[in-house]
Amino acid sequence: MFYGIASGKVNNPAFEIKHVIEDIETLNKRALNHELDVTAISAHAYAYLRNYVILPCGASFGLNYGPVIISKKRFTISELGHTKIAVPGRMTSAYLISRIALGNYPNVQMPFHTIPTIVKDGEVEAGLVIHEGQITYETFGLLKVLDLGSWWNVLTNGLAVPLGINVASSETMSNFQIQEFENLFRSSILYGLNHFEDALDYAMMYSRGQARAVISKFIGMYVNKLTVDMGTEGLTSIKKMFKLASDKGILKENISSLII
Repeated sequence: MFYGIASGKVNNPAFEIKHVIEDIETLNKRALNHELDVTAISAHAYAYLRNYVILPCGASFGLNYGPVIISKKRFTISELGHTKIAVPGRMTSAYLISRIALGNYPNVQMPFHTIPTIVKDGEVEAGLVIHEGQITYETFGLLKVLDLGSWWNVLTNGLAVPLGINVASSETMSNFQIQEFENLFRSSILYGLNHFEDALDYAMMYSRGQARAVISKFIGMYVNKLTVDMGTEGLTSIKKMFKLASDKGILKENISSLII
């Protein structure tokens, strides 16, 4: 998404951009402290933020796929609700959707990229995997015991799975600046899509040792039509997630009405 900006092929002299590379749960926590003008966050984390607005571009939605729960053995959904599961952060959208599905299950937070190994080594019975772990878990000899993307698809009659979004600070940026950055960001996304192999070369610098084919597949899954503009479809999915979580008492309030 950022290749156009990072490569200097897409720019706007009104902005001086410093690219911050951190895992999503760290960015969620930094957003809580309002440390960044523009940041990627989990859609779930937006429930706890104030004075940030959702950018319509740059989001990651699963289209009948999403996070998965993995293990060395089979579990029913009922059994998973009483199983200790390693999770990649309690503000991730994967965690919130898993709570909607399973209830308040026992869990332990772990860095997302370590979860397959932790499950394989028997430190926990199951793990909630995001990012490329959704693709590579079989190489650890693990089973997919719950596909939350498919589960969500059935539950919501085909809504996209809301995972990552980008937000801009309404405290430090004017409405005009936010709009200008949105235009710049969308141009960067489109440039990357139109120069995919070059953008993939750039992405490989942050691949955590994964094969090029894995990263290419992952990008192909989550940089899709809703990344360019989430539109009503994307906003509806986010609102649906918050309503379900509110109805189940996972979130203290339903913030759907605050999303415009």
